[in-house]
Amino acid sequence: MQLQDFDSTELAKFKAQIEKEYGELKARNLKLDLTRGKPSAEQLSISNALLSLPGEGDFKAADGTDCRNYGGLTGIVDIRSLWAEALGLPVANVWAADASSLNIMFDLISAAWIWGTQDSERPWSKEETVKWICPVPGYDRHFTITEHFGIEMIPVDMKEDGPDLDAVRELVKDPQVKGMWCVPVFGNPTGVTFSEKVCEELAAVKAAAPDFRIVWDNAYAIHTLTDEFPKVVNVIELAERAGNPNRFWFMSSTSKITFAGAGVSFFASSESNLEWYAKQANVRGIGPNKINQLAHARFFGDVAGLREVMLKHAASLAPKFRRVLEILESRLGEYGVATWTKPTGGYFISLDVVDGTASRVVELAKEAGIALTGAGSSFPLKKDPNDRNIRLAPSLPPVAELEVAMDGVATCVLLAAVEKYSK
Repeated sequence: MQLQDFDSTELAKFKAQIEKEYGELKARNLKLDLTRGKPSAEQLSISNALLSLPGEGDFKAADGTDCRNYGGLTGIVDIRSLWAEALGLPVANVWAADASSLNIMFDLISAAWIWGTQDSERPWSKEETVKWICPVPGYDRHFTITEHFGIEMIPVDMKEDGPDLDAVRELVKDPQVKGMWCVPVFGNPTGVTFSEKVCEELAAVKAAAPDFRIVWDNAYAIHTLTDEFPKVVNVIELAERAGNPNRFWFMSSTSKITFAGAGVSFFASSESNLEWYAKQANVRGIGPNKINQLAHARFFGDVAGLREVMLKHAASLAPKFRRVLEILESRLGEYGVATWTKPTGGYFISLDVVDGTASRVVELAKEAGIALTGAGSSFPLKKDPNDRNIRLAPSLPPVAELEVAMDGVATCVLLAAVEKYSK
């Protein structure tokens, strides 16, 4: 029986029971954290061999480049070719940089803001307004970048196979719409993977702005929770065929594969986009950390080695995701107070609670010693119009702590729901 169908007597009895459970939860003085999708210590240990690589005397890339010295804006061919093969892209279109792909995204928008792209009539900062399409729920750090520049963010609903294309088609008729955020594989936080049809549509959609760009953040392209790896669509080729060769700024990185902050990031795009980016990047710095890139190439060896590492991550992560889903179903399933995604990859579960109660759930959890990502974080300006979405990050805690935290979260969801229905 769903909670909203309880009569007043049943509701009062249920509320008393959940308030008692919540009081017991608070009395445990917990200190648990489900806020960020950080790799666990167990996952970080998978890459410990990196700490001794590439090793004394091993400093030359496959083409003879001395990785100890300056230069090499595009990164070394050893890691570029490995990543290009993993993503199904031509190596010529893939550059390797330092740890964070978020840094590259920020740099790209900064450059377009100050100077414009090669397809722009003027710098974006000189436009009357700049607008950006933001599929929701989406990645909070993406929205933070566009918010930083004062770009107007337009939410578009995420469906089971990607963003609402009808909405996108309508929005790009406006020449002030200059960009769009996308996490196309195992999306953050929904776990949604865009269908090939959606990818083709985004590559071909007619945009009024000649400098319309889609930031294609493939951060989770190989982050499976099973033994199967998704197909990575070559949107650069699709865009070329559709007559929009410069549409995609394609990102990837090793941030959640090896060591966060000490990995390798990748930027893939058209030849023209890479040439434009080089003009900025060549001034910004004198090449990336090639020793670290060589170490990563040695650590993975080849694509088979990379996938072997990812299966070790899956072995660590999958039981955690399984327990979260089991607890959500056992504690909430019968009451109709929440829905949640069931991802097969990535780092997050998207939880939708009763409309108008997400902020209350987060508040109750905080008072009970369980830190959750703020309600609305997966929306531009942190404003979820329905106050229903909460992003869950199961990766960091050990399973035992995760079980305690999720049981507590379920209690908070029920208490917030019964409070609303009791009014």
